[in-house]
Amino acid sequence: MQSQLFTLILIGGGFFLLDQYLVNGIRAAFKKRAFINKKAFNIGYTAFSVILIIGTIISIYAKIPVAVRAGFLMIFFVLAIVKFTFLPFVLADDIKRLLLFLKKRSKDQPQKAGVAAIPRSEFLMRAGLITGAIPLAAIGVGIVSGAYDYRVRYQTLYLPNLPKAFDGIKLGQISDIHSGSFYNKKAVAGGIDMLMREKPDFIFFTGDLVNKRTDEVYGYQDIFSKVKAPLGVYSSLGNHDYGDYYNEWPTLAAKKKNLADLMATHKNMGWDLLLNENRRLKINGEEIGILGCENWGELTRFPKYGRMEPTVKNTADLPVKLLLSHDPSHWRAQILPHYPQIDVMFSGHTHGMQFGVRAENFQWSPVEYVYKEWAGLYRYGSQQLYVNVGYGFLGFPGRVGILPEITIFTLRSAHDPLLKKA
Repeated sequence: MQSQLFTLILIGGGFFLLDQYLVNGIRAAFKKRAFINKKAFNIGYTAFSVILIIGTIISIYAKIPVAVRAGFLMIFFVLAIVKFTFLPFVLADDIKRLLLFLKKRSKDQPQKAGVAAIPRSEFLMRAGLITGAIPLAAIGVGIVSGAYDYRVRYQTLYLPNLPKAFDGIKLGQISDIHSGSFYNKKAVAGGIDMLMREKPDFIFFTGDLVNKRTDEVYGYQDIFSKVKAPLGVYSSLGNHDYGDYYNEWPTLAAKKKNLADLMATHKNMGWDLLLNENRRLKINGEEIGILGCENWGELTRFPKYGRMEPTVKNTADLPVKLLLSHDPSHWRAQILPHYPQIDVMFSGHTHGMQFGVRAENFQWSPVEYVYKEWAGLYRYGSQQLYVNVGYGFLGFPGRVGILPEITIFTLRSAHDPLLKKA
C-alpha cells in the first residue's frame, strides 16, 4: 500500500510539472487575451492542478462520496488525455524555436535572451488545443449514447468437476442496475429484452439494484420482473443496497425498513435473494451449489456485511460451487486464501469506471489503479472470477468505451483447452 502511494505521489508530481510546462503553450494560443498573463490566471491554473492531483490520490484511498470520487478520477484521466494530445504540439514548437535559435547563433547574431526570446506559434498552439479537445467531445457522445448501449458478452467457463447433466448449460449475469440513475425507461427495457432473447437456463444478479433508496426501483420493477429463467434467478446485495449512502433517514428503523423493502422487491420480482446462504441446483439427480454472500469489500470505505461461513455451510458434498459476491476485492482478500472450494465467483461493482478501452485482447480503465480485477475473467490456479462492468451507471451519467454489459456463460464439463496441462 505504501509503495503504491509513493508511486502515485511521484506520478502526481510529474503531472504537476507537465501542467507547468503546458501552460506556456496555452498562453501562446491566447496571447492576445489580457487575462492569460495576469497573476490571477497563474494562481488559478496552479491551484486547479494541485487540487485535481491531490483529489485524485485521495479518491483512491479515502472514504468520500462515490460521485465525488468518480468525478475526480474521470476529470483527471480525461484531462490527462487532453494534455498528452497537446504535448507533441508544444514539444514540436519548442524544437522549432531551438532550431531557429541555433541558426541565428551560427550567424553570430546576438542572442541575449536565448530561446525564450523566440515567440511561440499561435497557430500551432491553437491547433494543439483543438486536437486535445477531441476526447472531451467523446465524453459528450458517451453521455448521449453510451449509457444504454448494451452489449452481450459471451464467455465459456470450463469446470472439470461439473456434472455431465450441466454440461452446455447457459448462465446469464447482470449487475449494478442502479435504478436511481436511469432516465430512459424504454432503453432499459430494451436491454432486458436482449438478455431474455439469449434464453439463459439460470441468471445471476450481483448487486446494487439502487443507488440509495429502495423507492428508486419501483418505476422499473415491471421491467426487471421480466428477468426469468427455467432454473431460477439468483441475486445478491451490493454496497449501495443497504441505504448506507442516504444521510437523511429520520430513524434507524426507517433505514431498516428500507432494506426490508428492497429484499421484498427481489422476492416480488421472482428473484431468489441469497443472504449469506446457498441453494442446490439439481438436474437429472446431479447437483451444483449456488452461493450468495452479502457485500464484502476490502477497501475500508465499503461495508463488510458478508459472512462466508454460513454461505458455504452444508455444501462440502457439491462438486461445483458458484458464488455471487458483489465486490471483486473479496476474491483475493478471502476467497483465494480461505475458500479453495469456490470454483467461480461472480462480481460487479467496478463499472469499469464507465470510462476506458475494452477490446478483445486489450482493456484499460482508471479503475485498474484501484482494483486488480475489474472487468472480465480472471483465474488463479483452479479458481476463477468474473467481473461484470454493470448494467446501469452512477455518478458520471454515461459510459465511454466501457459499455453496459449482459454476460452469457456456457458451462463446460472439461479442462480449459488453452491451459497447459501440468
